[in-house]
Amino acid sequence: MKRFAVFGHPVAHSLSPRIHAAFARQAGVAMDYVAIDTKDFPAALQAFLASGGDGANVTLPYKAQAMAACAVLSPRARRAGAVNTLIRNNDQWHGDNTDGAGLVRDLTGRHRLDLRRRRSLLLGAGGGARGVAPDLLDAGVGDLYVVNRTPERADALADALGEPGRVHPRYFDDLPALGEFDLVLNATSAAREGRFPSLPMSLVGPRTSVVDLSYGEAAIPFLAWGRAAGARDAIDGLGMLVEQAAESFQRWHGVRPDTDAVYAQLREHDARLVSAD
Repeated sequence: MKRFAVFGHPVAHSLSPRIHAAFARQAGVAMDYVAIDTKDFPAALQAFLASGGDGANVTLPYKAQAMAACAVLSPRARRAGAVNTLIRNNDQWHGDNTDGAGLVRDLTGRHRLDLRRRRSLLLGAGGGARGVAPDLLDAGVGDLYVVNRTPERADALADALGEPGRVHPRYFDDLPALGEFDLVLNATSAAREGRFPSLPMSLVGPRTSVVDLSYGEAAIPFLAWGRAAGARDAIDGLGMLVEQAAESFQRWHGVRPDTDAVYAQLREHDARLVSAD
């Protein structure tokens, strides 16, 4: 039986073990998948490898450290500057990033959003934001504004994306003057840390879709703000989680699972996820 895990801190809330167990049943794959909460990612990854680990997902706050652990990076991981999927190959860690593909697949497929030419605001410039920004650009969004509490990180992400006429770094103090957006995405961990910022409602109009990359209780403050501001759509990150997990599963096993069935099961059986939608 092959061994897989998700690393993070905190990670006890993660639905990834349930998702991958469902995928494995679909595909007839024998695998073990556990959540590993650690404050020392390199040591935990080494211990996992020594115990026979074959691959892993990586969540907050270790996506940059996961990239440093890899001998080989996929083009999308290199472009994102962050890794959320580790594959053991030829005694080396190979790194990929499936977050952006998962988000775009969820928004355009499950929620039927046309992302083309949408004036977009991305809150955050950490590993989550880095993972999704390139795919949003590839999906055809219009101007992309990147806002972060630390100005240097917003600037660094904008520079890494390499489209200065289309990607605009800004700071939280700038938000009241930025006007209305068609798409507002929260890629910060502020709600998990109990410090969700006050956002101006002027960012939202009747056509705006607000999207939180988190799910469950962590997504509630941002989605509640979006609804109060009059957003047309308020979407949490559960669908993205399921879709990026399917991308990882395919990398590990060569089989793409049925994501709609797993997504529906999670919504049906967990009241917290239903209330966040």
